[in-house]
Amino acid sequence: MKYRAVKGTRDLLPPECERFAAAEALAREVFAAHGYGEIRTPILESTELFARSVGETTDIVHKEMYTFPDRKGRSLTLRPENTAGIVRALIEAGVQNLPKPIRVWCAGPQFRYEQPQAGRYREFRQIDVELVGVADPAGDAEILEMLFEFLARLGFQGLRARVNCVPAGKAREAFSAALREYLAPRSGDLGADDVRRVEENPLRLFDSKNPALQEALKNAPRTLDFLDERARRHHQGLLSLLARAGVDFDEDPSLVRGLDYYTLTVFEVTSSALGAQDALLGGGRYDDLFAQLGGPPLPAVGFAIGEDRLLAAAPEDPRRRRAVFVVVPDSGSDVDYALSVARDIRASDPAAVVETDFTAKGVGRGLGRAAQVLEGSSPYPFRAASVHAVLLGLREREGETVTIKNLKTGEQSTFPRRELAERLGGARETRQ
Repeated sequence: MKYRAVKGTRDLLPPECERFAAAEALAREVFAAHGYGEIRTPILESTELFARSVGETTDIVHKEMYTFPDRKGRSLTLRPENTAGIVRALIEAGVQNLPKPIRVWCAGPQFRYEQPQAGRYREFRQIDVELVGVADPAGDAEILEMLFEFLARLGFQGLRARVNCVPAGKAREAFSAALREYLAPRSGDLGADDVRRVEENPLRLFDSKNPALQEALKNAPRTLDFLDERARRHHQGLLSLLARAGVDFDEDPSLVRGLDYYTLTVFEVTSSALGAQDALLGGGRYDDLFAQLGGPPLPAVGFAIGEDRLLAAAPEDPRRRRAVFVVVPDSGSDVDYALSVARDIRASDPAAVVETDFTAKGVGRGLGRAAQVLEGSSPYPFRAASVHAVLLGLREREGETVTIKNLKTGEQSTFPRRELAERLGGARETRQ
């Protein structure tokens, strides 16, 4: 082939694309029930936005961003994550004048230059949720409880949150100093990237893939031992709220997350059904980010779900089941009548999938197409609850009738076209 998709990107064709759309529709339903409205931000942002928010010491900024100058020499970056762009958008919209709290979510592509592997792409899709203006741990608890509901609706079982609290301000500086001191006699366990992290931001060491370093860090100073009184109260308050809400969790002092803007709460959510690679997503609190990006000081907390990983691991197909009608004209002379009948079926059952066989090469071929949908032997975009063939020939056209065959049961009946709404309404009630 002359042209192929760029390495690390992929095409989403039916039915896979429909699964992504269904997961996003479910996210919209669950999040809207908690008061979260959708926001959409540009894929392109100023490079400085990510350097300041994500952190110049992170691997994302150091190695993974797609950055280039535009025609006027301004440095632009394809977004590697959503939170910074959402914060920028809210500041630009006058966040100080908007009613609080602000609850928003979004879905869309992100870009990171890293080695493609199973479930991991250079262009990947995320679902993000952000809660702005709530400093109380109740905000952290709300989004975790909502997140568990969303994942449970996708069929995930054995859900558990790994929760930690990351010190901020002087407490963070004290923790970093203690970590450097602990690692000084273990410098032989450090690779080149780890040495840079020790100097620039020791918390990033917990993200290292170096097995020797990870083993050494098991006895390292704990973030929880360096919390000031405010952070300790926040953390204990969150754990208490999660326990009362029935959200299963474990404290994990080694969890720091990979972005510099996190303060206080950080978390990951795992599923026991996934085996060793059980992490589904992560998030946390970023109370300083609005002020860092030039806005008013505002507390905020959120999470990001990688859709590619989520749908590869989802136990259930998120697409809702729909009745499928394949309208089969027996010949070219019957196509106009078939199109008219198809319109009637859509009007009678708006949730149904109604497609017309434009080949018009006879009932046998049309029934074969419908049978493929029923058997799932073709890459059909939709998830069929039932499949009916609507057979239309000279007899039906002249008599203003329709013949409908249920391919699952084999039942077939011919009746006046004017009874379509009544008959399909009864069938719909039976399916429900």
